[in-house]
Amino acid sequence: MSEATMIDIRTIRKSFGQITVLDDVSLVVQKGELICLIGPSGSGKTTLLRCINGLESPESGEICIGGTCLQYDSAERASARRRREAQLARLRGDVGMVFQQFNLFPHMTALGNVSAGPRLVRRRSADASRDIATALLAQVGLTEKTHVYPEQLSGGQQQRVAIARALAMEPEVMLFDEPTSALDPELVGEVLAVMRDLSNNGMTMVVATHEMGFARQLADQVVFMDHGRVVEQGTPEQIIDSPTQARTAAFISAVLSHETTME
Repeated sequence: MSEATMIDIRTIRKSFGQITVLDDVSLVVQKGELICLIGPSGSGKTTLLRCINGLESPESGEICIGGTCLQYDSAERASARRRREAQLARLRGDVGMVFQQFNLFPHMTALGNVSAGPRLVRRRSADASRDIATALLAQVGLTEKTHVYPEQLSGGQQQRVAIARALAMEPEVMLFDEPTSALDPELVGEVLAVMRDLSNNGMTMVVATHEMGFARQLADQVVFMDHGRVVEQGTPEQIIDSPTQARTAAFISAVLSHETTME
């Protein structure tokens, strides 16, 4: 894996029971790149993200993040699994993830949600954790909501707090799983604006999304997935404007038609 590569995924397979959800998936993400994963529900996008940050374990294949490689083999010994779990515990701190549902702690203010990670996981002092959280809430445009609880925030504001919470762990990679799907349409823009700023500042990002406009404007590469496989990959112009695979073209057409109908 070259020094310019942040994520290198090699032929991973993942099944739930008899259903194969990732079928020999490979993907390379360079440092500072923004990769958009697109595809229908059930295509494997979320499972791929969860494998990258260790929430799911493939049955086979290899995932390398920042030079640390984790090999998976369903027939491996328990000692090998224990060693990998120790590696995963370290790597999870380098990979932030933002989910469809915001998953904020309802009993904590925005400041409390963002400062919890640095204080409890990174073992920063209370003052240092508070300073980190204050700066990040300002970065996502929520200075005035520092002492507000999640139930008093709009969906877009809650998602921006969730982004700040992930950033508080100082990750090298940020993963986003349909970060705007639970939002009212008028709130989508404020979350995409924060993600746009992160991309412009050089954060390595992998984003599962149906937002074709966002993918077209900011993605370095667009990856179309279907039935657990990477069907097609290329620049936004190649995949969104001139796909070579019929299945990709059908999906893009359906999404763009829906967006036109919603306008």
